[in-house]
Amino acid sequence: MNEQALQTLKTYFGYDSFRPGQERMVGAILAGRDALGIMPTGAGKSICYQIPALMLPGITFVVSPLVSLMGDQVRALKAAGARPSYLNSTLTLAQQNTVLKRAEEGWYQIMYVAPERLADPRFLAFAQRAAGEGGIGVPLVAVDEAHCVSQWGQDFRPAYLQIASFIEALPKRPVVAAFTATATERVRRDIVAMLGLEAPEAVVTGFDRANLSWSVEELGDKAKARWITEYVVAHAQESGIIYCATRKAVDALSAELGLALMPHGIGVGRYHAGMAAQARQESQAAFIEDRLPVMVATNAFGMGIDKPNVRYVIHNNVPESIEAYYQEAGRAGRDGDPASCYLLWNGNDFRTRRFLIDRDPEDDELDEEQREQARMNRYRLLRQMEGYCQTTGCLRNYILRYFGEEPAGPCGSCGNCDREFEEVDMTAQAKWMINCVAELRGRYGKAILFGTLQGANRARLRELGAERFKSYGRMKDTPRETLERLLAQLLGDGYLVQSDDQYAVLHIGDIAPLKAGGQVLVKLPPQREPEQARAPKPKRRSPMDALTSAGLELFNQLRQLRFDTAQREGLPPYVVFGDKSLVDMCLRAPRRAEDMLGIYGMGERKFAKYGKQFFAAIEDYRREHPEAEFTDA
Repeated sequence: MNEQALQTLKTYFGYDSFRPGQERMVGAILAGRDALGIMPTGAGKSICYQIPALMLPGITFVVSPLVSLMGDQVRALKAAGARPSYLNSTLTLAQQNTVLKRAEEGWYQIMYVAPERLADPRFLAFAQRAAGEGGIGVPLVAVDEAHCVSQWGQDFRPAYLQIASFIEALPKRPVVAAFTATATERVRRDIVAMLGLEAPEAVVTGFDRANLSWSVEELGDKAKARWITEYVVAHAQESGIIYCATRKAVDALSAELGLALMPHGIGVGRYHAGMAAQARQESQAAFIEDRLPVMVATNAFGMGIDKPNVRYVIHNNVPESIEAYYQEAGRAGRDGDPASCYLLWNGNDFRTRRFLIDRDPEDDELDEEQREQARMNRYRLLRQMEGYCQTTGCLRNYILRYFGEEPAGPCGSCGNCDREFEEVDMTAQAKWMINCVAELRGRYGKAILFGTLQGANRARLRELGAERFKSYGRMKDTPRETLERLLAQLLGDGYLVQSDDQYAVLHIGDIAPLKAGGQVLVKLPPQREPEQARAPKPKRRSPMDALTSAGLELFNQLRQLRFDTAQREGLPPYVVFGDKSLVDMCLRAPRRAEDMLGIYGMGERKFAKYGKQFFAAIEDYRREHPEAEFTDA
């Protein structure tokens, strides 16, 4: 590996080695090759373009849709001793002019821009001058959240379609590198084609976030709030995000939690697009700065925020897709330490999601056919999410298979792997369900199917003449939840097939194995009322568990020093040092200032800026507590 790249990594970021995948990506870019990185949240995608940007002459453009990420990463890079900038709508016209002037003079090594900025004639002219003869040079264009270029992804942004034409308009083509945490094989092909990547070095590090545990709970709406309250109280010292599907749900849950948690001294923030901009900013800042441990938000919150010490993410409602869930839940445990992801759901969640898909305003940038295609795709993605909620198999494996990976076996640590299921032979019921689909002639979805099997007295069923079907009422005593699981099993086995359109019509698949004597075995969870579910007690080990009592006391002192330093400099605390670095300081409790360079994440620039004051705090603690014992001291 390029020794200079390793030295750059150590100097700016304090790491002695690259994480899996980073080395190949950095090496390819430095060798002048296009690159495609599919790397999960927390795997260090940004390092892959930041290291080349700090090494190559000229200015690197990073295309990102996330304004908050731009600000966060620019602050973090400045703290590390780099020369970054960003250009987006938060800057006034005068500020934008200043940034462009300084960029052209060679002040910056890296510039973050929104995709919409690429169509601005003023920015294009600047980029062309920079990349042209006598310009400062544009060695690299990095595209973050590259899945946004594909209509098959969950976050399609038409502005991303302009990236390829922007690159073509430059006098000299730069290296192009694309990055995303979530991309199926179909989306990956779209990224390569639509960004015009030329024989890219493709690095897929895998989608498994080994430090995250996954759990699903089916709960009534009232039980959800009680479950969340119990969980937050049991994890009062931790930072967490609770996602809701709508602004109304955020307001209601944050108010209820605020009252319930007030006696425990736990503050609750809220965040959604309906709030005033200043209120949103204040709420986000309080969470990032560890002044508010709990944030209740829509999915508008958290995009691009690098806060590393989020220990849990709870979804109070079902997200729209596996990609969206993976990205939102993936905001937990970015520091690599154990974290928990919980999805609480019920049937109302899916009704709400379908309503939101149907009522979304039309996108003027898409024609009618494209809008309909996008809507059908959203329904397809939602059905994959429904399968995740209802599966009795390994949750981690469900996610991995969705992204095209074939796991070796169950993870043994997710909510389903930890749960006792009863395996029931439902072959007879399965045959009646298939028979009912046949009687419905493959024209209807599961609402009509279940209503017929349960013998419901509904006008729509009478119109269809369903009461004359042989299957009518054959499963009248079977709970809806059991019917859902049976249907999921039949779809999984291929005995039934579901269409990809809005109505999810059911058809008969290959039933030959069943006719040949095959069995349909369905795993059912233990019988309990949804309202009876209890939040799990803490069982996840914390990195701080390794600290002695003295080490824990020192950690709290260093955390306060970090907070004061961050407040003074207008930075998030984790930009000064992450929790992992503070824990390492308390484990080692260095006796010499130069030994601080061995602390996790302690680069030379960061040591020069912050290292001495933190070492002084450790020295003071040692002097005041001469008998204190530290692990690894």
